[in-house]
Amino acid sequence: MKQEYTVGDIVETKKPHPCGSREWEITRTGADYKMKCQGCGRIVMLSYPDFIRRVKRITKKNGQA
Repeated sequence: MKQEYTVGDIVETKKPHPCGSREWEITRTGADYKMKCQGCGRIVMLSYPDFIRRVKRITKKNGQA
């Protein structure tokens, strides 16, 4: 089953960021995915295959509590 990721979703990564947070907000989708760390605010861009490999699950869908 293919997971649908949209802008505004909060995802959990398999490994924590150096700041200690595992939650990231998706700010751009497409060939590259842009994510913002919810702990320190760092922004990173990943190719789609790297993004899929690093993301564990969606913790909050866009627009849902």
